[in-house]
Amino acid sequence: MIDTSEVHTYLVISKNSFIIYLFEIEQSKTLYYQKLDSENKIDNLDLDNLDNFLNENIFKIERLIGKFIKNIYIVLETENILDISLGLKKKNYEKKLQENFLENLLVESKDLLQENHHKYKILHMVINKYIINETSYFNFINDSNSDYLCIELNFKCLHENVIFEITNILDRYHIKIDKFLDLKYINDLFLDKDIDPTQKYFQVLNGLNENEINLVPKNNKKLGFFEKFFQLFG
Repeated sequence: MIDTSEVHTYLVISKNSFIIYLFEIEQSKTLYYQKLDSENKIDNLDLDNLDNFLNENIFKIERLIGKFIKNIYIVLETENILDISLGLKKKNYEKKLQENFLENLLVESKDLLQENHHKYKILHMVINKYIINETSYFNFINDSNSDYLCIELNFKCLHENVIFEITNILDRYHIKIDKFLDLKYINDLFLDKDIDPTQKYFQVLNGLNENEINLVPKNNKKLGFFEKFFQLFG
């Protein structure tokens, strides 16, 4: 029996194929892999056949680990993911820039995005740069003197209808989706690097991009603001 706390299950959904992985974290290796190429090379996700694919593989994985799969990560390759850039500038009355000032600006940015795209869920929220005293930085300069802070962000967003369809299919297997991931965003982080897909997914989930904001549920305990990567309430 395999300790399920030491594995991740990844389901990759694209217009051309379905792939499922069981990834063992401690040894960083793939324990199970299965792929099904779609017969229909369509522009949209072929969700009609997803249930059949899961039916053939979920129970095999559960026999392998000796337990039910309770959680899964969904990795999507689809044109349905919106790529949105947003810039926001805010006056700093305290003169010195502090972490809580940045946090409030990030929350405002997230809320503004969701207000204008309320039918979309944020998959990835990334700070491209900070502008402090008309100078661009890739990292936040804490305690710097500045009357304003400007941040430029990029959002990857997915329509709630797609999320509902996939969630509804996984519910039939009593599996909770931990997070949706954008495959293109992940692959762009590993350009010119030969690395196993499961290791890519695991590294991104564990803060590979230090400027990615981790959106956590509101009922979760909030951790320190500056960890390996930021955390904001979703």
